Amino acid sequence: MPVTQLDMVAKYIGPQENSRVKLNRLGSGDWQKAKARVKSSVKDIAKELIALYSARMKAKGYAFTGDNEWQRDFEAAFEYEETPDQLTCIREIKHDMERTVPMDRLLCGDVGFGKTEVALRAAFKCVADSKQCALLCPTTILAWQHYQTVTKRFEGYPIRVELLSRFRTAKQQKEILERLKRGEIDMVVGTHRLVQKDVEFRDLGLAIIDEEQRFGVAQKERFKELVKNVDVLTLSATPIPRTLNMAMSGLRDMSVIEEAPMNRQPVQTYVLEHDNAVIYEAIRREMRRGGQVFYLHNNVETISSCAARIQEAIPDAKIAIGHGKMKENELSEVWRQMLEQEVDILVCTTIIETGVDLPNANTLIIENADCMGLSQLHQLRGRVGRSARRAYAYFTFRRSKVLTEIQQKRLAAIREYTEFGSGFKIAMRDLELRGAGNIMGAQQHGHMESVGYDMYLKLLGEAVSEERGEQKQSADLDCLIDISVDAHIPEYYVESLTLRLDVYRRIADIRTPDDADDVRDELRDRFGEIPPSVLGLIEIALIRNRANALGVYEIRQNEGSLMLYSGKSSRLRLRIC
Repeated sequence: MPVTQLDMVAKYIGPQENSRVKLNRLGSGDWQKAKARVKSSVKDIAKELIALYSARMKAKGYAFTGDNEWQRDFEAAFEYEETPDQLTCIREIKHDMERTVPMDRLLCGDVGFGKTEVALRAAFKCVADSKQCALLCPTTILAWQHYQTVTKRFEGYPIRVELLSRFRTAKQQKEILERLKRGEIDMVVGTHRLVQKDVEFRDLGLAIIDEEQRFGVAQKERFKELVKNVDVLTLSATPIPRTLNMAMSGLRDMSVIEEAPMNRQPVQTYVLEHDNAVIYEAIRREMRRGGQVFYLHNNVETISSCAARIQEAIPDAKIAIGHGKMKENELSEVWRQMLEQEVDILVCTTIIETGVDLPNANTLIIENADCMGLSQLHQLRGRVGRSARRAYAYFTFRRSKVLTEIQQKRLAAIREYTEFGSGFKIAMRDLELRGAGNIMGAQQHGHMESVGYDMYLKLLGEAVSEERGEQKQSADLDCLIDISVDAHIPEYYVESLTLRLDVYRRIADIRTPDDADDVRDELRDRFGEIPPSVLGLIEIALIRNRANALGVYEIRQNEGSLMLYSGKSSRLRLRIC
């Protein structure tokens, strides 16, 4: 959402009440300085962007052939009906793969929306053309599960699939690497082990990265070296701000799955102080309907005593423990028991966070949810609700604990974003709050947060056009208003400063009378009857937009006169009666 001049009201008049103010500071001061700083910085970024665009378009990759009979048979064997979004994303990815320019596409879709099937169709297309495919996963459990899925989906075809992770012994890993180098393996599924220096491919055609936000910058840079001139497909439910920024600025292509599979229901989400009576009843209810429970206790040292407490409270429950420090064979056995429904409750750490698919597990309980990140909580919630059955998620925090403002906002957001497609909204929320980072380097914060995402992209686009030598388009006007008007959001109406800033941004985004009506309806629903000063602020937003459309760049009040300045005529004086 753009941070326009109205946002600066918060700095000057946000805390005040019942004051008549002039909005003359909105077009100057901090806003103009911030804009100038960003404009200067994006020029350097634009030069690097042009170089990257050019290098990418000049790079010669492999142009895959069109779909063959095997591809059509493989896709027809999918046991579910594809959503329209899935079909659109598949077409976009295939189109990229059939070009000589190497693909670099982000596939963004919420948890459980079918990204894996889209990726597998790309993988099948790759190996059907006698090229190798690599699928990089952040955790051993996810790699193992993907390996099982790939093996099952590719069954009946002469495709050799292997797993490279700590689930394989050193001897097995060495043998897999040798076969990979000789081209005897068509597709390899692996963890960080895939980005180590001893990994060589005979003829790699496609690299798929699942949940790239879980990998560090150094690991991704190493992987980029490994896959030069190779098609790359990145999957994510909640892409990190820099990735999202690169996709939206055109440096990377993006496909989005916004539609949920049929018969899915949003997860019923509760945020509450930890209450054993509530938690144990939730577990018993899930067991009564034959389902399974994820109980997340993110401390390996005390996880056994936590499991013992639950066992004591619910004696008839079959309980297993899972965490990252367990041996491979132990973890594999626990997961097998969960898949075959031999276990009622899995007491685990965040090892289940990404990609784990258990349709029969439909209750999730998280201890100390306030200590986790927003995207992480959303990913964890995605472990349940993967069937037509109603799922429940309980995000708990310690009794009587005083939460920080950040923790309160995080838990409020996870409670608010419960509908399908929330992953993308959470990523955009992250983008607004944390900034995009330097899209050309490893820094985790950049200039964007000072002017807002839309303005950042606009300035970057202008700098890129200028660098290319393209004719500069006439800049959008942003009318400055200097009049005495009671236009602010009083503290008594919206007490939280964070919420007030959100409302200022919401008002700043008004473009039409319909937008204004929507904002008024929303404010009445959330905060009650709207004070005159807030209505004034909404009117100012509408006036500014109408003025822009008429070419008026400044409205100034001078005693009894109102001056309108436009590009067509120097000024028009109106007498205020």
